[in-house]
Amino acid sequence: MENIRVAIFEDNKHLRESLYYLINGTPGFSCTGAYPDCNDAVFQITKDTPDVILMDIEMPGLNGIQGVKLIKSKFPQVHVLMQTIFHDENNIFDAICAGASGYILKSTTPAEYITAIKDVYNGGSPMTGSIARKVLELFQKNIQVEAKKDYQLTPKEKEMLQFMVQGKSFKMIAEAAGISYETVRTHMKNIYAKLHVNSNTEAVSKVLKEKLLSIFF
Repeated sequence: MENIRVAIFEDNKHLRESLYYLINGTPGFSCTGAYPDCNDAVFQITKDTPDVILMDIEMPGLNGIQGVKLIKSKFPQVHVLMQTIFHDENNIFDAICAGASGYILKSTTPAEYITAIKDVYNGGSPMTGSIARKVLELFQKNIQVEAKKDYQLTPKEKEMLQFMVQGKSFKMIAEAAGISYETVRTHMKNIYAKLHVNSNTEAVSKVLKEKLLSIFF
């Protein structure tokens, strides 16, 4: 069975321990370490070699956004999923620009946490619905529009992109489109190759920047 290795950086002791037990108690997942801050993140990640990191925003010392920048500069292959109680626009935009692969609220259910971690591991960018709407608004306000280019996207790939922009997880996309989870992954790989990007976040940014979908015309 595939084992997804997860590290946690969260200063709330109760939440940190709850997530530790949730991850270790879920088949196919293991928690490599749980830390109250990311001041020694480089050492800890080098030691733990996680696939996915759950990162809090507000922590003592190095905050979560600074932590993401540091981690992505040293470990570009590691996926970072932000978790926060805040809807603050600056935090959302800064975290995504720093390289975060997803952004969820701490009110997310345990099952949704596991789904989000799995999606991030598989190349997706899960976001809580309210966060996804804010991200769409932020990209529309902050990204200068360029001329449209033809990336030879098929109608099905454009449909997948629309779901991505809405912040849907791979599982939600599969259900909405009436296709399998693996088919969604295949479509995403093709989309990344055609758009010359490496992640869901980069794909969504390019979609909005270049107005690739009719909903932005």
